[in-house]
Amino acid sequence: MADDTRTTSGIHPNTTMKTKAAILFATAPVLCAGVTEPVPEPAPEAAAEYWIKPTIDVRARYEYGDIDGFEDSNAFTIRERVGLMTAEWYGISAFVEGEFTQAAVADYHGGAPGARPFKPSHTVIADPETNELNQGYIQYAGFDSVLKAGRQRIILDNAAFVGNVGWRQNEQTFDAISLTNKSLDGLALGYSYIDQVNRIFGSDADAPLVAGPPPFDNVQDINAEVHLLNASYSGLEGLTLGAYAYLMDFPDKPNWDNNTFGMSAKSDVYGFTLYGELAWQDDAGFGNTEDALYAHGSVTKGFAGQTVTVGVEHLDAGFKTPLATVHAFNGFADAFIGGRIEGAHNGLTDVYVSHTIPLFWGIKWTNALHAFGDNEISNGYGWEYDSVLAKKFDEHFLAIAKLAYFQSEGDPFVGGAAGAALADTTRFSVELNYSF
Repeated sequence: MADDTRTTSGIHPNTTMKTKAAILFATAPVLCAGVTEPVPEPAPEAAAEYWIKPTIDVRARYEYGDIDGFEDSNAFTIRERVGLMTAEWYGISAFVEGEFTQAAVADYHGGAPGARPFKPSHTVIADPETNELNQGYIQYAGFDSVLKAGRQRIILDNAAFVGNVGWRQNEQTFDAISLTNKSLDGLALGYSYIDQVNRIFGSDADAPLVAGPPPFDNVQDINAEVHLLNASYSGLEGLTLGAYAYLMDFPDKPNWDNNTFGMSAKSDVYGFTLYGELAWQDDAGFGNTEDALYAHGSVTKGFAGQTVTVGVEHLDAGFKTPLATVHAFNGFADAFIGGRIEGAHNGLTDVYVSHTIPLFWGIKWTNALHAFGDNEISNGYGWEYDSVLAKKFDEHFLAIAKLAYFQSEGDPFVGGAAGAALADTTRFSVELNYSF
């Protein structure tokens, strides 16, 4: 919402630093990290024993948000996705899925006018109540290819450019035609044409298009003329190569327009996993007047059941990712999502380290630290601590608890030297997922 699209959360102006620290250290031992992975719909190839099969995906979540300058928010929401999938008939199948979100505790800002609840004085938690068609498509599988037409979920690579914003209750989907082909060993080719982006703010959101930046532009859906080309080659031992070209035009929201071309490589060397990605973008910036570069590199090492990752992600000033799952990047406090989606920012460099360790009863604990700087890393935006606990009970149940604390250093992320600093932000959530 895409990401998306993105929400911020923060700290009430009367909250003292002692109170913030107490929240942080009191909750850290019982938290969790990471983006909830979207539950894929069943593969039609495995559906020979039924004509129509139901799918269910339910998530109950409590989330607390505190952005400095806004009132604290508390949200307890329940989201159900209920679908029907047909068996294949000569390679043809169909899938339809509704998405329904209710708020049992609605003391929060749902993110947009028309959305319920709408409390602009409160911290944004972008999980409004909604009832809508989430997916509905016809699919053909054959000749080493899959062709899909209709409303669908699209996630490309690590979702840094195109994703479903799976962390939010109402995911981002696309009205699109998509084609994937794997005729050549190790080579996967993909093309998608997107006609409309269905954002995360729900079916009741009704904010009009505006000329300026967030918080309010077209929040329900956005007309699009988007072409996505993606290729991945894994035919070399221990090495996966990727390349992409994303040509994005949005007739009703031209500041999102961009053309992005990139490549990536992932390799396992002497027990280390190395990842590198480089992209170039024209029409960058809120006014579409800049060229900008993107770079991301990381090193991951596993040992004794643990995993350590050290990485750097850099976006030149104005580099934008309007269709990305932005929550997966730059910390779970979502302090940077608005600027990153809109292309209205002064550059971003994120130096991070994360550590995952198994605890007991199958619980995994991930902790991460981020240090944020601007385009030349000459100014500091702040730092963030994230902590996540995750427990998978079986193939159906998954529990997650998550804490994110962003501390601002005072330099503006948006608006040049005279812009306002980012706000201190604290977020905490605990959830239970069920899928069938």
